[in-house]
Amino acid sequence: MPVGRATPDRDRRARRGDSPAARRAERARRGTAKGRRPGGKPPGRRPRSGTGGAFKLSSTRRAAVLAMLVCAMALSVSVPLRTYLSQREELADQQQQQARLQDEVRNLQERKRELSDPAHLEAEARARLGYVRPGETPYVVQVPETTGAPPPKPATGDLPWYEELWNSVMGKGS
Repeated sequence: MPVGRATPDRDRRARRGDSPAARRAERARRGTAKGRRPGGKPPGRRPRSGTGGAFKLSSTRRAAVLAMLVCAMALSVSVPLRTYLSQREELADQQQQQARLQDEVRNLQERKRELSDPAHLEAEARARLGYVRPGETPYVVQVPETTGAPPPKPATGDLPWYEELWNSVMGKGS
């Protein structure tokens, strides 16, 4: 349309000399015209296709925005989830360590109770340290050593090490 020219509706109004009040009355009359639905839409007119959407985005753009939202939500959940899982694992390790330490405390308390008994303390001193009471005669029994393989002969030093190794593998004496 050329610049500076009025639209056909404006031309018509200008020719008729309609005032703003007359235009409002005309609009109101058209809105209640015969054959129109109560909503003001003419019969037979179909709704627009779904390409516009709520925010005037195409279906591809809506899918991209939805994918971005899903990714953002996944990222915002992943960090706290990773922290939660690592803390659960650390808590399980700490509980195992606590159970192990409680067992050790129980064993040490039992050992303390045993060592507080003078009879047990004396028996342990005799067994581990070889203590005897005054007037007792201690006997020390020495068990003879078992005869095993004879100790290896010292190297003569005449031959290099690799020849001594070879001779020992072949069973030859050096």
